[in-house]
Amino acid sequence: MRIRLPFAGVFFLLLLLAGYAGLTSLHLDVLINDKVLHFLTFFLLTVVFYWILDTNRRRTLHFTLVVCTLGLGVGSEFLQGFLPNGRDFDFYDIVANLVGSLSGLGLCSMYHKRMLERKRQRKTYTAVPGEDGDVEEDIELGEGVIGAQESGVVETESAGAGAKRSMTLEEEVDNWDENAPDDWDAPPDEVNGEDPKKQRAD
Repeated sequence: MRIRLPFAGVFFLLLLLAGYAGLTSLHLDVLINDKVLHFLTFFLLTVVFYWILDTNRRRTLHFTLVVCTLGLGVGSEFLQGFLPNGRDFDFYDIVANLVGSLSGLGLCSMYHKRMLERKRQRKTYTAVPGEDGDVEEDIELGEGVIGAQESGVVETESAGAGAKRSMTLEEEVDNWDENAPDDWDAPPDEVNGEDPKKQRAD
């Protein structure tokens, strides 16, 4: 599990600003509605906190829910009620905090899920929807072809223990002698190196 330092730095900066605005006697409700301010604050805190930890989606979701939504969203209002800063506990502030935090959490979770799906699609081949789901057979690799794929090597059956293996086409080309006399018109017995007169005598 790795920590993304830029997101961690931005989160702690936002947390300090939110703590100063919410736990001190500073009143910003004259500039913006208090509930809207709570919503935006916890929306931003949750979105930034979600990307601090570089871990799996489920663990990030649970950790953000506990820290931001429950810990900060609910705990900050109870803490505010105990501090002598002229502020009172407000249940609707908690509702605004929870709505803002859950909105940010849901948005990040959906984006994270789509991002992981794109990574999986790049790494693995997925079948086209609408087909029977069978993986297409690669004919070039010999899949789905009746019988074994030909390898280009001619296999010969040995007539005996001392029988010689016939040469493949590549071996014949490599051993071809340009100066050898043409024996196209010669009888088959002479081509094989046997004397037809000797065979007749036998």
